[in-house]
Amino acid sequence: MTRPVFPFGARANRVPEATFDFWLIKLMAVTMGETAADYLAVNLGLGLTVTSMIMTVVLVVAIALQFTRKRYIPWVYWLAVVLISIVGTLVTDNLVDNFGVPLEVTTIVFTVALILTFLIWHRLEGTLSIHTIYTDRRENFYWLAILFTFALGTAAGDWIAETLDVGYLATAALFVLVVGIIALGYYAGRINGILAFWLAYIFTRPLGASFGDLLAQPLEYGGLGFGTIYTSLLFLGAIVVIVIYMTLNGGSMDDGEIAGTKSA
Repeated sequence: MTRPVFPFGARANRVPEATFDFWLIKLMAVTMGETAADYLAVNLGLGLTVTSMIMTVVLVVAIALQFTRKRYIPWVYWLAVVLISIVGTLVTDNLVDNFGVPLEVTTIVFTVALILTFLIWHRLEGTLSIHTIYTDRRENFYWLAILFTFALGTAAGDWIAETLDVGYLATAALFVLVVGIIALGYYAGRINGILAFWLAYIFTRPLGASFGDLLAQPLEYGGLGFGTIYTSLLFLGAIVVIVIYMTLNGGSMDDGEIAGTKSA
């Protein structure tokens, strides 16, 4: 097998393609992030502040490990995604519960932060494609954007489900509809791959968060009452199984290619 030749200063893509298993595990990761954050902060009694500090340190270690890899390694990448999902939830929870920032304000703030991240990223790099994450600077933008999507998704999901009193099930159904419209737009050729990917990434976060709350929250709060620990363990187990499958099958990767030849 001929090994790919990379342009000077570039390296293999360390992030996966947006395949079916990518979206499946991403939904599970964001669902688990919502319930795991609640379990650590509330059920274990660590509190938001201590939980946030611990998980931020663990996340930094995981991201550092990701940056030491020379190519996409499924367990390393998805460990970082799960942790950043938890930290993104905690960021929003801290702003709302510890500092009293309304959910609608946090939703607006993280929307602006995400838009600015995309604008600066595109201005400096000329693309937002996940197939061209072959420099450290682009990967820094990639992870920052993901952090903001998770924080935004938590805020938007809670705002619609709780503040607007729509409920967890209806909120999850709403975001299923939104993601479905994005998918239809992409397959109909009305939305390009890059835009479709990031829109889907943004809206699958509140979808997963609302679904996690639906499963974990008590019946009196509109949930199904499974609890945070069982919900978290269920999705963690599923994530582990899928990551093992990805590892055994080579992962959803660009096979070491430096992208720029794909549309998303």
